[in-house]
Amino acid sequence: MTYLVGENLTGGYGSGPSILNGCNISVDKGEIAVIVGPNGAGKSTAMKSFLGLLNLKEGKVTLDGKDITHLAPQARIGEGIAFVPQTENVFVSMTVEENLEMGAFLRTDDYQDTMGQIYDLFPILKEKRYQLAGQLSGGQRQQVAVGRAMMTKPTVLLLDEPTAGVSPIVMDELFDRILEVKSTGMAVLMVEQNARQALEIADRGYVLVMGENKHTGSGQALLADPIVRKSFLGG
Repeated sequence: MTYLVGENLTGGYGSGPSILNGCNISVDKGEIAVIVGPNGAGKSTAMKSFLGLLNLKEGKVTLDGKDITHLAPQARIGEGIAFVPQTENVFVSMTVEENLEMGAFLRTDDYQDTMGQIYDLFPILKEKRYQLAGQLSGGQRQQVAVGRAMMTKPTVLLLDEPTAGVSPIVMDELFDRILEVKSTGMAVLMVEQNARQALEIADRGYVLVMGENKHTGSGQALLADPIVRKSFLGG
């Protein structure tokens, strides 16, 4: 049984038209699943359907076999889902360590062990823990955002375009960090514009077009598919 499953996802925002049209996406623990596709394909919308920010007309979302389709976003976070939005995802006037502490806001236990694990995963954050998040580079801020999400001890990490606006070198560094997050046994589902690089680290890949699954397979299979290469990866 796959850990997080979105089945026949159909819906949009408010009473507007459907953006997702029978979309199927899933990810298991210890895996990275990547959603790629052209602009307007419904990638971020698909991500939001897992968080409960979308009116689903049809379909369902299950987490570890439990139907969470009708749970509010905050209840889903309580079930173990963490979300890192693309922009404005750190508290710029707080230090790195204070940002991480905010991630533990709902916890009643001692979270120092988790903070230690995050500093092990992201050594730069330990080095800069007393610096204001607003003074960090884009790549470092993204590590703060991921670290803060991990402070809730989630089982699933949703990342919306984690490498948007960063240099190729920083992108490689972030993907290395995301692979390390996966190695802790977490399920990672991410939307990514840098399709080729994202598929290289993906266990599962989903190419969406007009809210539908156009191509589905392992990251390596999609990279090797001539149609996917020609249509979505620039040849």
